[in-house]
Amino acid sequence: MIPKVFREVIDLGDGREISIETGKLAKQAHGSVVVQSGKCMLLCTVVSNYKQSDVDFLPLTVDYREKFAAAGRYPGGFFKREARPSDGEVLTMRLVDRVLRPLFPKDYHAETQVMIQLMSHDPDVMPDAMAGLAASAAIQLSDFPFECAISEARVGRINGEFIINPTRAQLEESDIDMMIGASADSVMMVEGEMDEISEEEMTEAIKFAHEAIKVQCAAQLRLAEAFGKKETREYDPERADEELAQKIHDMAYDKVYAVAKAGSSKKERGMAFSEIKEEIIATFTEEEVEDFGGLISKYYAKAEKAAVRDLTLNEGLRLDGRKTDEIRPIWCEVDYLPSTHGSSIFTRGETQALATVTLGTSREANQIDMPSYEGEERFYLHYNFPPFSTGEARPIRGTSRREVGHGNLAQRALKGMVPEDCPYTVRVVSEVLESNGSSSMATVCSGTMALMDAGVQLKKPVSGIAMGLISDADSGKYAVLSDILGDEDHLGDMDFKVTGTADGITACQMDIKVKGLSYEILVNALQQARDGRLHILEKLTDTIATPNENVKAHAPKMITRTIPGDYIGALIGPGGKVIQELQKETNTTIVINEDPVTEEGIVEILGTDQEGIDAVLAKIDSITFKPEKGSIYEVKVVKMLDFGAVVEYTEAPGNEVLLHISELAWERTDNVSDVVKMGDILDVKYFGTDPKTRKEKVSRKAILPKPEGYVARPPRDNKGGGRDNRGKDNRGRDNRKPREDKKEN
Repeated sequence: MIPKVFREVIDLGDGREISIETGKLAKQAHGSVVVQSGKCMLLCTVVSNYKQSDVDFLPLTVDYREKFAAAGRYPGGFFKREARPSDGEVLTMRLVDRVLRPLFPKDYHAETQVMIQLMSHDPDVMPDAMAGLAASAAIQLSDFPFECAISEARVGRINGEFIINPTRAQLEESDIDMMIGASADSVMMVEGEMDEISEEEMTEAIKFAHEAIKVQCAAQLRLAEAFGKKETREYDPERADEELAQKIHDMAYDKVYAVAKAGSSKKERGMAFSEIKEEIIATFTEEEVEDFGGLISKYYAKAEKAAVRDLTLNEGLRLDGRKTDEIRPIWCEVDYLPSTHGSSIFTRGETQALATVTLGTSREANQIDMPSYEGEERFYLHYNFPPFSTGEARPIRGTSRREVGHGNLAQRALKGMVPEDCPYTVRVVSEVLESNGSSSMATVCSGTMALMDAGVQLKKPVSGIAMGLISDADSGKYAVLSDILGDEDHLGDMDFKVTGTADGITACQMDIKVKGLSYEILVNALQQARDGRLHILEKLTDTIATPNENVKAHAPKMITRTIPGDYIGALIGPGGKVIQELQKETNTTIVINEDPVTEEGIVEILGTDQEGIDAVLAKIDSITFKPEKGSIYEVKVVKMLDFGAVVEYTEAPGNEVLLHISELAWERTDNVSDVVKMGDILDVKYFGTDPKTRKEKVSRKAILPKPEGYVARPPRDNKGGGRDNRGKDNRGRDNRKPREDKKEN
């Protein structure tokens, strides 16, 4: 018997719907829902242990996976089984995690797992836009201590009209691709890419998405009410001692305030803060330290945070002595690495990124193979964050989710400025060598310069900046911080990264840690970010004003040639013989792709030596050479035969045709060598395909004047017992004698 199913429907306003259903699947999970739009179905389950973990943070895991069976496909690889998550799945996990995590109580430390699975795929529905809705809806059906319902929505804009959760086809036409995460009251997360839009346009897009999210949050509450709202579970709260907290605050606040006001470096400041903490710990007995050790550290951190925030709000000063809108000193350099195709260093304060660019053919494109999307990227960026960049030693266990997310943000910032006719596959790699605030924005800046250094003809240079916010709800004071430090990211109320050109925003990523951030503050932050971006952009263009006109001498040159589809096989040759020999002889890389629409061959030629590239082009011209009927061409004799000479077109070496002995001269020619010799260069006229021989016909005599008194030989008359009339009488009857039967032995 099918259990009772509870269902809520959300109207997207354009004929599309999203349904949330519970009661049928995964009932042993603490909360489970199926979210469906069209044929796309997501199953989300949530579970949280009832016992607190022995850690001082929330061990929350958000897992998003796309099952290949959902699209009727097999996974790639030998084992035909889904393995590690793809970058696309990791990015969706991060989008959901960033909105959920702040809404759990700070003292809730139970192991919590949110699993979202794509169970059925619809090509017209992008599943990542519904992942946040699914996660929150499942939590609303659980007994977790969770502040309020949230949801996420993608917003696009086509012809000036905003649209919620556009299809992938619609997204191709859109100049905005943003994901917004919010509760009914507050925007909490923004991430996306844009086509150089203004700050005001970005704000309007966020507002539009927020209105749709309010409807989705209300639907979750209705579903939970119909299903039966569970009582919030009880859990063991963290140990607290208000008297101890006040004591440590009084001991630390003034000293921390003084150190923060001194405007020292990260290392000096860290050592000074550590000394203050050690002095405070020294005032306690060994027994008290053993008993209150964790609380002492916790309350000291709280006092330190309060002092630094108050310094900024009261005096407009920051940890390194800057004013709120001041950018750290910047220095840049290009062409630093001699063997790369492009390189640059961008250093801002204590943050440094070294970027490299590598140019290749379509064979080096990044292949994307997900159930919800198959395709390739001809421009991609990888971001590496080694532990030494923050002065730490820790094991490296593959690419972290953070590295995937930061690299994706920088890639989205730059990719719109790579021209569509760029012939190369372009890979940018950012190595973060120092980090104290916004290494992802340093990656955007170093990436811009490295691309220009490599000769990639960027439409416009792009810069990026990370903004912060410190606010006090009681007093109404707030300070927007430009170019935040790592410590300011930790103690602030907002981390807002914005990238763009001089004409508009190309990408953004925002995490807000306080409720009810007003749009007034958001607009002010965006405007201040624009001033900072333009300042940084000026530093970049002072270093390299425009892209280099040509790629470097040691970098590969790329030539693209289109050939008729009929000639693809001839260029490849039997078993690839022609193309392999050509690559070996010319020291080039040749890639042939077939246009799915025109069925033409798109030939990519990559090489560092122009002579080699020219040789390949000449070979292509030779293979695809097609003489025009009635035209005269220069040819060279390459072979002598009894019945003619084989000649090749000098403008298409290797393209040969037979010059018959009868077409050498008007006079009778007994020997071919009487008229031409090996290596002779002469002109011939092209007559197309001879209907009798079905072979191409060329003639030398056709362009020579007829000798005086020349009389053409009369055509052969086959009616009178010629070769074709053997065995026939004059009336055409067969007059051959019948063959006598063989005598038997």
